[in-house]
Amino acid sequence: MHWLPLTLICAFSLASADAATKRWLQGYSARELALIRFGLTGLLMTPLLLTRPLPPLPVEFWCWIAALLPLEIIAMLLYMRAIRDHPLSLTLPYLAFTPVFVTVTGWLLLGEQVSPLGFGGILLVVSGAWALNLEPGGLADWRRLHAPLGAIARNKGSRLMLLAAMLYSLTSVGGKGAMQYMPPGQFGPFYFSILGLTTLALFSIHQPGIIRVIWRRPGPTLLVGVLMGLMVVTHFIALQQVETAYMIAVKRTSLLFGILYGALLFHEKGLTLHFIAGGLMVAGVILIAL
Repeated sequence: MHWLPLTLICAFSLASADAATKRWLQGYSARELALIRFGLTGLLMTPLLLTRPLPPLPVEFWCWIAALLPLEIIAMLLYMRAIRDHPLSLTLPYLAFTPVFVTVTGWLLLGEQVSPLGFGGILLVVSGAWALNLEPGGLADWRRLHAPLGAIARNKGSRLMLLAAMLYSLTSVGGKGAMQYMPPGQFGPFYFSILGLTTLALFSIHQPGIIRVIWRRPGPTLLVGVLMGLMVVTHFIALQQVETAYMIAVKRTSLLFGILYGALLFHEKGLTLHFIAGGLMVAGVILIAL
C-alpha cells in the first residue's frame, strides 16, 4: 500500500482516538488515560514482536530509549490533560508546532538549517495559531489584532499542547536516532511495548491498582487501544516508504480531523474559522517538510 493513504489512515486513527478519549473517558485522570494509550496499545502490539527476531541492540540504542521514555510519558500526560479538559479545535492544532520546534532541535542536535521555504512554513503555522484564537470581528478593528496572542497565553489547553509539541520535537529527533538500529516496521511495536510496560511500572508506584482502569469501561478503552495500535502500525509502515519529514507533514492532517470531530461530536463553535486556521497550519507543516 502506498505511503500517502497509509499516512492518512494514521492521521484519521489518531484523531479518532483523541475524540473517543474525550467522548467516553472524560472522567479519567491524565495518568489513567496515558496508561490506556500506552499500556493497552503496547499490550495489543506485543504479538507483532513474535513475527521476527530482534536484531542485536547496542548500548547506544538503549541510551536513546532511556532518554525517550520519560519525555514520551510527560508529553502524553500534557496531551491528555489538554484534550480532556479543553476544546479539540483549540488544542489539537498546536501539534503543528512540533515541526517548528524540530527546526530548532534539529539545528541544535543535528546541525540542520532551515531553508527560506521552511521559514515561510513556520510563519504559516504561527499565522494559523493566531487565526485560531481570533475573536469574531477581530479583523475589523486593528487594535484587537493582538488579542489572539493574549488568548494563547490565557488558554491553558493551548499552553499544555504547546509544551507537548515541544517535547515531541525532542522525541522525533531521538526516535530517528534509535531507529538506525532497528527496522521501522519492527521499532514501532517494540517501542510501544517498552513504553507501555514503563508507564505501568511508574504509575503503579503511586497508584497500585491503576491497571484496573483498562477494564472499567472495556468497550471504549479497547476502541482507543485499537485506534492507537492502527495509528502506530500505519505510521511505521508509511515511514519505511518515504522520508520522515513528508510523512509527518501529512500525518498532521490529524488536526483537521480533530477540528471536525470537535464540531460534530462536541458542538464546538467556529468550525469555518478553525478549519481555515488549521489548514494554514497544515500548509505550513508541508512547507517545512519540503
